Amino acid sequence: MAFDQTTRNRLQRFVNDARRVLEEEFTRQFQNDYGMDPNAGSVTELANLHHINDAQRESARILRDTLAHYCAGGDMDAKQGLDRIVREQAFTVLNRLAALRMAEARGLLIESVGNGFQAKGFQLYARLAGTGLGETGDAYRTYLFSVFDELSQDLPGLFDRFSPQGRLFPREAALLQVLNLINDADIATLWSEDETIGWIYQYFNSKEERKAMRDASQAPRNSRELAVRNQFFTPRYVVEFLVDNTLGQLWFNATGGQTSLRKRCQYLLVKPDETPQATTKLRDPRTLKLLDPACGSMHFGLYAFDLFAEIYRETWVWEQQNGPGSLDVSTHPQAAFKPMSQTYEDEATFQRDVPRLIIEHNIYGVDIDPRAAQIASLALWLRAQRAWHDAGVKAKERPPICRGHVVAAIAPPAERELRQQFATSLDQRDAELFEKTLQLLKGLPEMGVLLQVERDLPHLIEKVYGKNTDLFNDRQKAKTWAQIETDLHSALTDFSQAAKATYQGRLFAQDALQGLRLIDLCREVFDVVVMNPPFGALAANTKDQLAKAYPRSKNDLLAIMVERGLELLRAGGRIGAITSRTCFFLSSFQKWREDVVLGIARPEVMADLGFGVMDDAAVEAAAYVLEKQA
Repeated sequence: MAFDQTTRNRLQRFVNDARRVLEEEFTRQFQNDYGMDPNAGSVTELANLHHINDAQRESARILRDTLAHYCAGGDMDAKQGLDRIVREQAFTVLNRLAALRMAEARGLLIESVGNGFQAKGFQLYARLAGTGLGETGDAYRTYLFSVFDELSQDLPGLFDRFSPQGRLFPREAALLQVLNLINDADIATLWSEDETIGWIYQYFNSKEERKAMRDASQAPRNSRELAVRNQFFTPRYVVEFLVDNTLGQLWFNATGGQTSLRKRCQYLLVKPDETPQATTKLRDPRTLKLLDPACGSMHFGLYAFDLFAEIYRETWVWEQQNGPGSLDVSTHPQAAFKPMSQTYEDEATFQRDVPRLIIEHNIYGVDIDPRAAQIASLALWLRAQRAWHDAGVKAKERPPICRGHVVAAIAPPAERELRQQFATSLDQRDAELFEKTLQLLKGLPEMGVLLQVERDLPHLIEKVYGKNTDLFNDRQKAKTWAQIETDLHSALTDFSQAAKATYQGRLFAQDALQGLRLIDLCREVFDVVVMNPPFGALAANTKDQLAKAYPRSKNDLLAIMVERGLELLRAGGRIGAITSRTCFFLSSFQKWREDVVLGIARPEVMADLGFGVMDDAAVEAAAYVLEKQA
């Protein structure tokens, strides 16, 4: 179905009402149960809370640790920190319930949220459990928690009940309100649509909130403002246009036009009789990498998933016809991929593994909004489950999906005492590099992939270890980043799991590990970059740093994002973007056009779209594809 304005208005009302109910509920819980007042920014001493039980006291302690962690960097006071926690708890609960509703609509989950307390899954659970779970509301909450725990094995970022974003849950009255909203007949048909979760992400922040931010300051003042002010859902036809002419075009060229994508990709701009010279060795699809550096709800990745599935299918046929060794894996020799025919016993086994392969090898995403990581991971997981469901693969036969490549660009941990405490577990030089790496990642929440960590890391390593290091009189080469990262990952995991570790210590370790994931992503080389990037003035606290790193593109964030996207591509790779069209004729973009668009790239296709493309974004848009030159 089409998400026309009437449909979007209905969904927007649902999101606004659900957010209001949940935020009011969690604010009351903070005030009445946990001695923390988001309105005043005040926190009562934990020892003075005599009215709560042991479970609530543990939650109160964890919420205080979370607040201390958020405020450790000094750029957020207690009121802002509490507001953030309330907002995160509300968004997470809304996402969880929406995810269950979408899973039900796809036949992936027995009815659990639909019909509320009368849901078939809950009724069956209640009959089996008997009266031991208490009143209906308590029993239903226990049932939902069991569903969350099951799903957290695949989607810990969303369903882990012990994560800092998911500690609270609405009490019965508020939960019933949200269930009534989510089961409203006006939006019943939307739960089977892939786009729904993206619009929920879009509408969680209101137009009024965005307007207030712009009225207060021309440039974003922090990472949240940067994310909210640039949160515009990309229409499906724009997604298809850009992915068709990047990923679709690359595969079309590689196969000499002998691909079903010629017909499937309705926006692929090729002549009816066009037959490019096919490659002698077809790229192993496990080496093809697509990045959305401002991924939001992963709309580009969802459509790319469909194209990758077809690419894998055609690759199997190719290898069967041309024999083992006919696929090119030279771009990733370290991966040691075996031929498909030697990895899988037959085509059915291979096809059953394709959804997992796509998530684990092909689709990458980054966003400066941590909520986007929840949504994007969920969207890809739902897409994989739907592929298996449509193919008749039973749940127990579906291969487990390891962690994908959706990364939230969050601030590195700022707690000085914890950093010093962690450093004592490291070799002196590893500790020095860890500290310098955290400093390198300081601008991550505002810059995301614009932080050129892959350039700076080699210099840091050389500075700390030297080109050659003399240890115990044995000459050895300096440590590689892979070795250092393995050691840091192990040490951070141990630090987080240590019996003496506080909850704040675990948050410290998790944020540091997330920073390592972002470094890994920036060290990849991509074949395709597709994006709806942020645009406009640079955030005040990163303006100088960005201007120095990107002198050709410094006048607007969209220009910087395009230049950075080209940096992350291999020669011959393609970038597709939807941005303001003004960058192609304003004089302030002249250097960008000459040195970037026409210098390191070559324009391939462009669609001049005009106003009204990205919901309420007051911008004339253009969608275009550039190819990186050798």
